[in-house]
Amino acid sequence: MGKKIKKEAEPQPKQTFEPVPIESKSAATVILMLQSPEEEVLVKALEAIHRFAEKGDENKHTLMTLGAVEPLTCLITHVDITVCRNAFMALGDMISDNDVKRLIKRLNIIPSVITKLAPEEDVVVHEFATLILAHLSVDITCKVQIFHHDGLEPLIHLLSSPDPDVQKNSVECVYNLVQEFSSRVAVHKLNGLPPLMELLCSEFPIIQQFALHTLESISTDRETRTAFREQQGFARLLEFLTNKEFSDLHVEALKVISNYMEDAESMQLIQGNGGLEKLLQFIITPTTHDIQVYAVKAISRAAQNSENRKILHEQNVEKALTELLAVENDSIRSAACQAVSAMSKNLSSRDTFRQFDGIRPIVQLLNSEGNEVKEVAAEALSSLTDGNQLNAYAVYEAEGDKLLVQLLQNGSPAAVVHAAAVLNSMASQEVLRCSILSHGAMQALLKPLHSIDKPTVISATQAVAALACDAEGRTELRNGGGLPLLVNLLKSKDTEIRRNACWAVTVCANDEPTATGMCRLGALEILQEINCSLSRKNKFSEVALQRLLNSDLSVKYSLTGCLFSTDITTDGFYDPGQTRDGHMVPALEDIAKQVINEHRAVIAVNGNPPAEMITDSAKKRQQESPTDTQTSPVMSSKGSSKSSSKAKGKGLQKDEKLRYEDECKAQQEAVEKPWTLPYDVQLNNLIKETFKSVLPLHEDIEMYTALAMLVCDAMGGAVDIKKQHDFLWEVHLSELKVAMQSNIIPIGKIKKGTYYHRALLFKVLADRIGLSCSLVRGHYSRAWNEILLPSTTTRATGFYPQLQPYIIDLMHKPGTLMQCGTPSAEQYQKI
Repeated sequence: MGKKIKKEAEPQPKQTFEPVPIESKSAATVILMLQSPEEEVLVKALEAIHRFAEKGDENKHTLMTLGAVEPLTCLITHVDITVCRNAFMALGDMISDNDVKRLIKRLNIIPSVITKLAPEEDVVVHEFATLILAHLSVDITCKVQIFHHDGLEPLIHLLSSPDPDVQKNSVECVYNLVQEFSSRVAVHKLNGLPPLMELLCSEFPIIQQFALHTLESISTDRETRTAFREQQGFARLLEFLTNKEFSDLHVEALKVISNYMEDAESMQLIQGNGGLEKLLQFIITPTTHDIQVYAVKAISRAAQNSENRKILHEQNVEKALTELLAVENDSIRSAACQAVSAMSKNLSSRDTFRQFDGIRPIVQLLNSEGNEVKEVAAEALSSLTDGNQLNAYAVYEAEGDKLLVQLLQNGSPAAVVHAAAVLNSMASQEVLRCSILSHGAMQALLKPLHSIDKPTVISATQAVAALACDAEGRTELRNGGGLPLLVNLLKSKDTEIRRNACWAVTVCANDEPTATGMCRLGALEILQEINCSLSRKNKFSEVALQRLLNSDLSVKYSLTGCLFSTDITTDGFYDPGQTRDGHMVPALEDIAKQVINEHRAVIAVNGNPPAEMITDSAKKRQQESPTDTQTSPVMSSKGSSKSSSKAKGKGLQKDEKLRYEDECKAQQEAVEKPWTLPYDVQLNNLIKETFKSVLPLHEDIEMYTALAMLVCDAMGGAVDIKKQHDFLWEVHLSELKVAMQSNIIPIGKIKKGTYYHRALLFKVLADRIGLSCSLVRGHYSRAWNEILLPSTTTRATGFYPQLQPYIIDLMHKPGTLMQCGTPSAEQYQKI
């Protein structure tokens, strides 16, 4: 054998780099290692970053400032499973830092993260990918991105993951997404209800809570509620409620139930399965206050539907709510009041609450310290008393009117609205209205009338109208300074406020002092302006204007040119002539202060003698009656004569002094005494003659004819229709104005009167004896009286008389009746 030769070792290739173990204590160095192409280096670097980030928020921020986020977002798509998983873990730990989150949003990694939600991916990847999406989905732009990149469907699939962390992150992300409508609807279409309901059985409360929150959000969609009903979702929730282990989550479950109970179909199903009875029992059973509150709120939500109210009424829900009103907890009582308000939309429920004595405890809540309790109590009473007079009386019996008036002054705007509504309902009963007024309601309503809140103003105005039905209420409103507020509301640009103000003015104008007060404040002019506007005019403004005009017939006749048979003229009436729309009718006192002018005279009516004249007449008669005989003293001596002379001198001085004092007193009275319309003695004589010669007649036609003759004789007699130009009535009126030094002429002084003078006098005298007639103004000094008489055909046949309008001639053929519309009548009305 040959000699063995020792084999030499093969030399290493020159290009091979021997492995170098690296141990670094610098985060910056490790971050640089993320650029390595070697998976083993990347894995170790990522593990180090993950451990460093877990230690605290400061470390996360440090990693971001050193530039770790960008390479990490790239490595989550690495082909190596371990690298990808570790990159997700590191990034998932860091994303809780807000600055990191903002940077990641700018890097647009959502599509890459969604691709890692596939079923075949590692469970750790699922955990941290869903964690990243849960943090990002809080932002609205990220919500949209996740939805548009189809991220909702894989998240719903991951709700059934065996890993609880994946479940928690997924359901949290889904909950964030369903805050948007598009995602909310998509959950049902992607069959997300079953896995969400399965999560209710989770052993982790946080998962159950997110599942309930998600169900609450998506149950606002009607189709989702239908699917929930079909999958027996309510039974699952009711089972959840009966489990005491989940008591800390019962409030969230009740929120979901309240959404599903909105549908009548759901209510019918719940009632059929006995679920409604269990829920009501759950309400009245003593549990935590929060649970009872939300249980009652579920009833309130359900009662918004009319069909549901019927079902709840059949289930005797009113009794349960009445019991809750006695619970010593403001939150429960507030919720119960809200449920009462909702249920009171059912007419039968209003009576049921009264029968269970549920009104008294609600009234007592008006004494509560909390504003919210008082507000909901007032709202409940408003609903209970709306259209229900028995309930309104029950509020009165519980002494609620006084508390409601106090609420008008001290309550919140919403409480004031409801309190005013209750008082409005109560005011239709006289006893209740008087009681409300006795507590100072009108004064209390002044503050709400000042409000800038529309509902408050409207409700206050309606209450004023309801309480102003009585003279006492109108007096209080007038004395309290409420009329300027009411008139000012007529100027409102809001249609509803203006309409309610018009109605209140209509009611308040029922007595002359209130109507006069509003007219002085410009109400008449404002209403005229409103009724001239096509956009602002309404039925209420027309009625209000008419009612104000009825309170002042002088203004009515001047503006409208017509007085109906129901408009009875009295002393103080005057005719200033036709006034154009939008212009003010001058007051009689203002006219009296004017210098004599060339305008037509103002005709005034004042036929009753003043009280002073009656008193003076009585005194005069007393002085003219016989008195005891007085003998003059006999002058027996010079001394006595002298003393008598001195006494006479003193008497003269005394008389002069008294006369001076009387003159001063007369001048003072002339200054202080207000202007009054002069007494018309001639009119008084005509009135006496009317009572003497016209009133005793039996037939209406005879009375009208006799009165026409009386008026014609008083105003210058009959005038030939062809010789009217010779009847110089204008000259006569001018002479009277000069003689009286006034633009106002008492109607009795007119001895030559034309159409409008005679028609006015006829109306005045007819009103004094109760003879029905109207007064109509025409053009060119024309005016006439219309009367209603049975037609000749009905008088002959004896059937129920059909009244026909006639015009009575006062100028040419006194007493002649002309049927309206005939040529003779039209000739009398026109030139």
